[in-house]
Amino acid sequence: MDKDGASIPDEEWERFLRTAEAGGDDAPKEPSARARMVARRLREEPDRPTGWREYQQPARQRRFRGRHLAVLLGAAVLLVAALAGGRVTGWFGGDGEETPLAAESEQPGGPPATEAAALRPTREEPFRGSPAARWDEGTAGIHMPAARATGWMSKEEVLRALTDSRDFLAASSLDTGVLRGRYPHKAVAFINAQQPDVHSYLKTAFSEPSRKNDPLMLFSRFAKTKVRLVGDVVKTRGRITYREGERGAVEVTADVTFVYPVARADAGSDEVARTIVRREIVMSWDDPERVRTEQGTFSLVSYRADTTNGGCGPRTGYFVPEFGDERTDAPDGADVDPYDRSTSMDARMREAAGARCGTATRS
Repeated sequence: MDKDGASIPDEEWERFLRTAEAGGDDAPKEPSARARMVARRLREEPDRPTGWREYQQPARQRRFRGRHLAVLLGAAVLLVAALAGGRVTGWFGGDGEETPLAAESEQPGGPPATEAAALRPTREEPFRGSPAARWDEGTAGIHMPAARATGWMSKEEVLRALTDSRDFLAASSLDTGVLRGRYPHKAVAFINAQQPDVHSYLKTAFSEPSRKNDPLMLFSRFAKTKVRLVGDVVKTRGRITYREGERGAVEVTADVTFVYPVARADAGSDEVARTIVRREIVMSWDDPERVRTEQGTFSLVSYRADTTNGGCGPRTGYFVPEFGDERTDAPDGADVDPYDRSTSMDARMREAAGARCGTATRS
């Protein structure tokens, strides 16, 4: 529009484009590299990336043809050249897989978009085609709430309990040694030694793993003789919450999804797969005057995990991801989107009740 609000006639736009192409004195100057980049992105991806709060419906594809596309590109170049590059770049956000998501401070309203799901991961881009491409890595992807005095703890003590809870997640599901199959000594040290049933479970789980006593319910482990991690990045998304629990304890709940890119351990194997684990762990930081506990440890209240491509056969104490056409077991559970965090773990466990293996709608 011009300054009076009237639409610019098509003839004027066509004259402008011809003049710009001819390179006359009154032609616009060559746009900056940033302007050319945005113009190229507009040609290749005319839609804005879907925001993380807009997952209820995937964005519909819009296509523009002929003169209308040229007009849009010409207008975009002028706009970029006229305004500060940082502001305009923020509007378009690069391609959908590069723009990081805001932290998950609350349960999302729907699953992530699926437009890139057909893209296959590679050794150079192990999260390609996955919503995790836009997630943070390691503990940076776990949202931490503000601390406040709760139960028997002061604000500072609550902050320490939250930090230690996050450190437990790092030691149990992100530590490089543990991921390669080592015993999680550091993580186990966070668990109250005065819980004999828990420590009995841990001893059995690591010595004689079974469906009933499975270390993978709490820890992420791969057999390094069969599987190797691709790169040193694990993508995460989730949040930590807390409330006052029994006997004035501070009860911390962690609900986090971990995405592990893996390949066969065989030399020369380039195929990349992903194992995706969503864990919900409830930890009680007890008042030592009311509960037998040791400083710096929590009592384990509950734990559960929902795993995609971790193996459906006998429990070995390690994830057993499948590659290519290796799947032989027929799934007996419902379809599940492993990246959909809008469904609570309660609902997810009800859907999976009685089933041994479900079908992942994407990896």
